[in-house]
Amino acid sequence: MAPLSIGELHQFHRTHREVFCFLIFKLHRDLTQSLLVMALWIWLEHNGYPNISHRVMSLPLTSIDALVNEALSCLKCLKVHNFVIPKDGGLPSTTKLTHRDISLRIFNEKRYTIVTGIKSVLKNICARIFADVLHIVLKSNHIKKVGTLRGNRSHMPLTIPGFPHPLFGTFDVPPKNTMNLDLFDVRIWTNSPFDDVTIDDKTMFLTFSRGFPVSEDEAKQLFTSRYGDCVESLSMGKIDMHNQSMFAKMVLKTVTTVDHILNGKRVAKLQINGKHIWARKYDRRD
Repeated sequence: MAPLSIGELHQFHRTHREVFCFLIFKLHRDLTQSLLVMALWIWLEHNGYPNISHRVMSLPLTSIDALVNEALSCLKCLKVHNFVIPKDGGLPSTTKLTHRDISLRIFNEKRYTIVTGIKSVLKNICARIFADVLHIVLKSNHIKKVGTLRGNRSHMPLTIPGFPHPLFGTFDVPPKNTMNLDLFDVRIWTNSPFDDVTIDDKTMFLTFSRGFPVSEDEAKQLFTSRYGDCVESLSMGKIDMHNQSMFAKMVLKTVTTVDHILNGKRVAKLQINGKHIWARKYDRRD
């Protein structure tokens, strides 16, 4: 193959770049806010809602503003477990734009699948196609704050306000003059869905009731009987003075199963052989 260039990558994602710049320079939206909105829209384009960016650019400013506000509601719904969803689904402008039924309920019921997808879009697409714009905006903001740039900052990695993000983690953009992109990475040239799923993304934390010991086999049986062959591994916690393990860490085969188990809730309460098991999304602090 002939060598690929950054210019060709920018051309391939031209509309995404136009929308991103429009949000920042025309709507005067916050940089981090605009970045997350773009990641959400790109993820939707990869998952059955095509051409959102192309359609956005054909709309009047007020309509685009309404779409951005709905996108922010989607992001908030991912963060807040008890988010109140309007009876109409809360996304009238997005429904009209995509010509498809779309509701905030999707973001409640598929929370961890979508979070994982947006993390992947941020890492594999946004960090690459918006890098030059991010450098320009952050350099401009720095000049406004301190009046001048001291020394050569072109080799310093960017610090994006709001990152590490509580939901989406870190966001790394390479220094401007040392940008090292794998331009043969198919993920930045495709319109197919993709996710980078880590072990933590598909791990759940289980807790048990004292006095009702749950065995490893019982815990596995509970989930495989309900969700099929879904358990990759299950590690029981240390046995306490009462000869009982009070918790376990379960790695599932897909992050989608996490959403199936929780069904939009923060904690799922399940039962096997008269014993209760509480399941929630694993957090490394656990």
